[in-house]
Amino acid sequence: MSELRATYRAAVLPAPHQPVRVEELPAPDLSPGGALLKVLYSEVCGTDVHLLRGKLKGVPYPLIPGHVSVGVIAALPKPLMDVNDQPFREGDTVTFLDVHETCGACHACLVTRQSTRCPSRKVYGITYGARDGLLGGWSEALWMKPGVKLIHLPKDLEPETYIGGGCGLVTALHAVDRADIALGDTVVVLGAGPVGQSIAAFSALSGASDVIVIGAPSDRLAFALKMGASHTIDLQQPPEERLERVWSRTRGRGADVVIEAAGAPEAVSQALDLVRDGGRVVVCGHYTDNGPASIHPHWQLNRKHVELRGCWGSDFSHFYRAVHLVARHQQRFAWRELASRRFTLDQANEALAAVERRELVKALIVPG
Repeated sequence: MSELRATYRAAVLPAPHQPVRVEELPAPDLSPGGALLKVLYSEVCGTDVHLLRGKLKGVPYPLIPGHVSVGVIAALPKPLMDVNDQPFREGDTVTFLDVHETCGACHACLVTRQSTRCPSRKVYGITYGARDGLLGGWSEALWMKPGVKLIHLPKDLEPETYIGGGCGLVTALHAVDRADIALGDTVVVLGAGPVGQSIAAFSALSGASDVIVIGAPSDRLAFALKMGASHTIDLQQPPEERLERVWSRTRGRGADVVIEAAGAPEAVSQALDLVRDGGRVVVCGHYTDNGPASIHPHWQLNRKHVELRGCWGSDFSHFYRAVHLVARHQQRFAWRELASRRFTLDQANEALAAVERRELVKALIVPG
């Protein structure tokens, strides 16, 4: 085992609306089944802004943010194998499923098979607190608790490319799974942030013939064309004009699938207007409570015979498949370019502010 330091620097969010501060935190006691990662990159996403603003319930402040990260195995007290029976070794570059302690024994896990709704699940960087240990990616080191599911990054996949997609990758993949896109479908994506960008890419890979991204600002829409969008519509246009644009591309029928990734309540109602009769709407942008939406059950749901599906969290399959999809299609889609700026631990507050002001799509924390 590599020699461990006694402490590691970490960026800690003490409470909602308080600035992040850098602290020295003790190294974990590594037990068999666990590992220690030297963090290469951890993302700054919209969830971290929500944590700063206190918009998530049950968060054990103070905490170390950063729920999706990439690192190098620095210490491994006992050999571990991946799902393909390949050994993990010190020096390997890996990512991991940020959800841990899913029980595998409750009604959600065993009967309804909705592991993302397991009441025992914990999430790195969100529902583990700083007092629990180095369990957030905005740190020099990350403690992989025994049982955490690691994933090798393929040799031809650079860490910067994978983390450029980050949590948006796995959320997008789950949403596209829920959408059941068929070959030749028209898909409308509401939102041009990290999740919406990857939804565009995965929709194109799923065989959609037309992928329409509606969002703002204009530079994000331009980037969506690099991520599989065939057409974009600026959010500055009135809703009636957006609807007319979609109708004109679908011969007045509406989109086969609409995936909401904007997080705005009004986007849910708009999605129901944009979808065709008998189409599907997937809502994945409301990870936090952004307020209620006004829906007309007769005109928007019942009469249109619409399927409305939610999408919450991700499981191991989404992380594993996302890693390998990015590795295979990294030349076609510009995931690496999504993360346009890097920040040190001492610049974490600047990174949060930049993401909140939408100055960039994705920021990275580089602890080293």
